[in-house]
Amino acid sequence: MSKLEIHQFEAFSDNYGYLIHDAEANVTAAIDTPDTPKILAALSETGWRLTHILNTHWHPDHAGGNEELKEKFGVEIIGPKGEADKIPGLDRAVGEGDVVEFGSHKARVMDVPGHTLGHIAYHFADDHVAFVGDALFVLGCGRVFEGTPPQMWSSLKKIAALPPTTTVYCAHEYSQSNARFAETIEKGNDELRARVIEIDELRARGERTVPTTIEMELATNPFLRAEEPSLQKALGMEGADPAAIFTEVRKRKDNF
Repeated sequence: MSKLEIHQFEAFSDNYGYLIHDAEANVTAAIDTPDTPKILAALSETGWRLTHILNTHWHPDHAGGNEELKEKFGVEIIGPKGEADKIPGLDRAVGEGDVVEFGSHKARVMDVPGHTLGHIAYHFADDHVAFVGDALFVLGCGRVFEGTPPQMWSSLKKIAALPPTTTVYCAHEYSQSNARFAETIEKGNDELRARVIEIDELRARGERTVPTTIEMELATNPFLRAEEPSLQKALGMEGADPAAIFTEVRKRKDNF
């Protein structure tokens, strides 16, 4: 099996775009379609020809380039079943447990509603990578725009259950602002403190903080740690329902 190549690039003010490529099968997919000119530049830089689009959710900074790219390249657009009426140019609607074959690689689709009701993620288990859109961020998670906080917590638990070594590609560079907030939640977390320093150093050099790993997020991301006694104690919510703890953390972040 040929290697799954991943090309990451900046888009708009704080989005990340991704191209994935299987050289043996000569297929290339865009994970979402932020900033069409940046996608075209990335294709030019890599020399790859676009054959697929894999959408995570309907927001314009994730699906806004679909139709232009489809017209130009004749791509197949795959996206969330729960938002089929909102995904421009959709050819194939997928949901929980469906498998997307991409050359010799396979992605299992995960329903992760909350940010939007139909949001999905793509887990390439054999490649140890996941593309999670706006569901999970470095030290953060997406705002709960369409779902409910308990629904979002359930989705994050599903992502957190992936193998710890899974490399996670999210769609925005929000790490520094998320770090400032995380520090207010769990001051006694030494791993978080070290990570905040690392993130500040990376950004000072103009470097990316994405991707991350499941292991790293479990140790430092307050939105994944609602079941941890140390975080519960920090909030004064020892023994509370984890969904309620997540809801409190999300409420604080919304007002941060």
